[in-house]
Amino acid sequence: MAVAAVTTKPLHTPLKKRRLPAGRPREWYVSHNRRLKAMRLAIALLDAGVYHPSSASNARIRTAAERLAVHPPSDTTCRMVRALIRYGR
Repeated sequence: MAVAAVTTKPLHTPLKKRRLPAGRPREWYVSHNRRLKAMRLAIALLDAGVYHPSSASNARIRTAAERLAVHPPSDTTCRMVRALIRYGR
């Protein structure tokens, strides 16, 4: 009886992280990281079935952040998440 071999190769190679460019004002780094966080949260909510910004309350977004082990987002970041969901449909 033949036994199938199981391969454990990953389906894709993970992206390598690159350093952020030096010499920018602090506000640029803050807004850059805020956009990345909002994007991660919007993707998680879309995967969870939240397709309308009206159903993405601050509490629901912060619960998603907790599941992703991310610091709770500010009100500004929550607004950005809703905007991304709005334009992602």
